[in-house]
Amino acid sequence: MATSMSTSKNKEKCLFTRGDHTITVPKTLFRDNRTRLAHRLRETAGVPGEGGFVLLQGGEDVPFNDTDINYEFRQESFFQWCFGVEEPGCFGAIEITTGRSLLFFPRLPAEYEIWCGKLSTLDEFKERYGVDESYYVDEIAQVFTQKNAKLILTLYGQNSDSGLYSKEANFDGIEKFKVNNSILYPEICECRVIKSAEEIKIMRYVTKISSDAHKVVMRSIRPGFTEYQGESIFKHYIYSVGGCRHISYTCICGSGHNASILHYGHAGAPNDKVLKDGDICLFDMGGNYCGYAADITCSFPANGKFTDNQKFIYNAVLGARDAVIEAAKPGVSWTDMHLLANKVMLQYLKQGGLLDGHVDDMIHAGLNEIFQPHGLGHLLGLDVHDVGGYLPDCPKKSDIPGIRKLRTARTLLSGMILTIEPGCYFIDSLLDAALANSDQNKFINSDKLKLFRGFGGVRIEDDVLITDTGVENLTSVPRTVQEIEEWMAHGRENLLLPQEQFKL
Repeated sequence: MATSMSTSKNKEKCLFTRGDHTITVPKTLFRDNRTRLAHRLRETAGVPGEGGFVLLQGGEDVPFNDTDINYEFRQESFFQWCFGVEEPGCFGAIEITTGRSLLFFPRLPAEYEIWCGKLSTLDEFKERYGVDESYYVDEIAQVFTQKNAKLILTLYGQNSDSGLYSKEANFDGIEKFKVNNSILYPEICECRVIKSAEEIKIMRYVTKISSDAHKVVMRSIRPGFTEYQGESIFKHYIYSVGGCRHISYTCICGSGHNASILHYGHAGAPNDKVLKDGDICLFDMGGNYCGYAADITCSFPANGKFTDNQKFIYNAVLGARDAVIEAAKPGVSWTDMHLLANKVMLQYLKQGGLLDGHVDDMIHAGLNEIFQPHGLGHLLGLDVHDVGGYLPDCPKKSDIPGIRKLRTARTLLSGMILTIEPGCYFIDSLLDAALANSDQNKFINSDKLKLFRGFGGVRIEDDVLITDTGVENLTSVPRTVQEIEEWMAHGRENLLLPQEQFKL
């Protein structure tokens, strides 16, 4: 069993931990999630409880192409939210009337013990995951028949970020039962939008570990490093110190012009540039603990000292972030927060001589999307772009330039966790289009703009909790120019490049 527990008392209460130096996640977190879901289905969705069940299918091991090895397993997010199960190939059910929980595990061959360790009994699984009943997957139809299941709710809905659909549970004999696949998705998504007290504890933890890892990277990095060496330092820290085996998304470690590529770091651009003196770095990385994601971006100079142009752009973005931190609270529209950030940043660019004219007119012309072609931020939780952005009863996605890239247009609620991540980028294709657009080019000082061709970009991304009165910023990293320079200055004269430390 992968979980480490130091005492029998801890074993009774704890479901997930990675040692005494990490946070422990209690079984009650997932039990409470199940209870919240069952209550919502009864009281909000009006689902008749008697004989009704939720059925979820967990994630499967995914082979690496046609080989006999698998990708590192991560549990399907809805299943993780309800059950916290670490093994693949499982199903879980919740009785809507009572909230009772049932887990179904694959019936594994005896040979499993040779390659993967002891086979757990059903009673051991039941105890480990704190559920009411446990069975094998091949018994699902039999169990539902015995319980006189009158309605099975399965999960099927479209993710508004990816456009992909959730995997609907399916088992041998399902055709014998009445199944509804439209009710569950919006209701469980809405449950996931508002974080419980136990979920917030985990989010605080993973954000703190990720913040500390960013700080180590900032203090370690300097010209001559490759981007991926910064990525490596981050990954080592969150795992060795924080117990985060996984990252929540592919690390983005752009320097110089690469900092203007929003999702840099992919297979075709694998964080492989060597940092140069004078480069701006934009490092967007987040750890993952017990399925819960952090998502933090730090922008800083590779050599530890901002140039005047870097200060100019950085302070424009920081001003936008500060304005949103100050204004965000329950009842406020996220679209309004996005536009606030855009206006503040454009005002800074105007004061610095890069733009000219009325900021409201710039927004009307869509100039805000030229310099920040993404939304202000997104919901955060078990997925880095968490579910709930565009549900049926929420504001619809806009097609208006400047706000059409928002991942949600919701009104803020206490208990939401989101990212606040304004940015300013110098992307040649967008700049060229703006200069060719008579509605936009009249605002741009083209001579000043030439100084920023190839500059890259700046993004400042914090993970925040919406409270009853405002915002709790879960992220803790140096943010002002002075704080960054002072943090990066410490001990830099004694640093060696990794390649200087290792000689063949």
